[in-house]
Amino acid sequence: MQAKQLSVFIENREGRLDEVLAVIKAANVNILSLSLADTSEYGLLRLIVSDPAKADAALKANGFSSMLTDVLVVRLMNKVGSLQAFLSEIAKTEINLEYMYGLTIEKEGKASLVIKASDFSKASEILLKSGAELLSAEDIAKL
Repeated sequence: MQAKQLSVFIENREGRLDEVLAVIKAANVNILSLSLADTSEYGLLRLIVSDPAKADAALKANGFSSMLTDVLVVRLMNKVGSLQAFLSEIAKTEINLEYMYGLTIEKEGKASLVIKASDFSKASEILLKSGAELLSAEDIAKL
């Protein structure tokens, strides 16, 4: 089960992030999580939002370079060793984890994170065997 992540390339200059967020707000799309990485010239903003297609269209209509990417959104028990147990199993395979970042920590003792893996089906299988849950776009929108 894959989810859609919105990725936006932005110039690394004052106010540009605010402009991106204003477009998403004007489109009435909720931001659930984000990750921002930068270099001296540009930034890569990765977002999990309530309506990825709508946000992508709004950004493109306003001159931003954006794209939708498939990612896994994983819910694990929020306890010592849960993430390491999953990563240990991944390390035994040919799967490359390109990046990951946190999404939520829930009252029920669970935590969710976003993962970009080179092999979604194998990573999904390992996650499910380790007791993790994979969240759908509908699940994410309810967070």
